[in-house]
Amino acid sequence: MEKAQKEGKCLRQIFENVFSDGKFFYTKNLIPGNKVYGEKLVLENGIEYRQWDAFRSKLGAGLQKGLKQLPIKKSSKVLYLGSAEGTTVSHVSDIVGREGLVVGVDFSATGMRRFVLNCENRENVLPLLADASKPESYPEEIRKIKFDVLFQDVSQKSQAGIFLKNSPLLKPEGFGMLSVKARSIDSSENPEKVFRQEAEKLKEKFAVLQIIPLKPFEKDHALILCRLKK
Repeated sequence: MEKAQKEGKCLRQIFENVFSDGKFFYTKNLIPGNKVYGEKLVLENGIEYRQWDAFRSKLGAGLQKGLKQLPIKKSSKVLYLGSAEGTTVSHVSDIVGREGLVVGVDFSATGMRRFVLNCENRENVLPLLADASKPESYPEEIRKIKFDVLFQDVSQKSQAGIFLKNSPLLKPEGFGMLSVKARSIDSSENPEKVFRQEAEKLKEKFAVLQIIPLKPFEKDHALILCRLKK
């Protein structure tokens, strides 16, 4: 168990269960005293918060770069593709709280072992070792869930294609957040052009609400916020 530092700064709620001191973003720690990736713990008015490192999280970078709407809220059900070691998933777990659910999907057995270790105390996190490009292979109990938010951080060429394949798991008018890695799609093309092209592909099913380049936190990456069309 880690001891949180007491801070004199006043944290202001920016989105539901997401706070800021004007420089960094924070989430209320669902498991007080527990760190996931060496992040700073802050204690204010008896409540422990975890500082969100934007250099280690695409969603954290999106917040720093001006994300206008965060569809992940208390009690949300989130399908997270490309969960890796669980850095961002842990903050999403804080946001959705004990009544919410985060299903973390990853194809790497090594990454999934670390993910399980990092999130083993978080009862609202469900690890799933699976290929995100084949959602039909997910267990039936997962495919029956209607998720509020689909988040994807998968470094493959067909990033928009994988995202669209998983979109039927969203509830009507559910939200999507796609982290685009331009160099994985076309290393010779201008990243800004790749971002626009991927957003165009999403318009088959989604209304694109915002495209956020993540530089300097992530080079040649953007976060696309979208919502299923009626």
